[in-house]
Amino acid sequence: MVLLLLSNTVQNAIIGDDTSVTGGLLGAAVLLVTNYVMVRFFYTHHRLEQVLEGEAAVLIENGEIVHHRCQAELITITELELQARKQGIESLDQVMTATLETGGSLTFVTKKPTVEEKRHLELVERLRTLETRLDQALSTRR
Repeated sequence: MVLLLLSNTVQNAIIGDDTSVTGGLLGAAVLLVTNYVMVRFFYTHHRLEQVLEGEAAVLIENGEIVHHRCQAELITITELELQARKQGIESLDQVMTATLETGGSLTFVTKKPTVEEKRHLELVERLRTLETRLDQALSTRR
């Protein structure tokens, strides 16, 4: 946000009524100093930062979508699915937790497959390999 304000201030100094370099530098300096003071202040006052920024919202917990939190944050299931796919997750069924961070980003933690699930996937892959070999053997015999 500071960068947007900074660019707007410098732009106004260049093309606005006050085209002086001094005006642009003064505006930029005021913004940067204000940002520095605010960052330092909030660093030492965690409670105030938490009040202003809020807390992270858990949208999926233990693999279950928390619908009332999604509604409170105005996030649809479609948006959750889209963000999950952007992070390489095919389906929300693979998500253990999803958290809307205070900065606005979504963090996903995927479920870890159990030993049985891993074994099942290995067996299915072996069966597919055998099926492919069998199909190839049968097609060469014809």
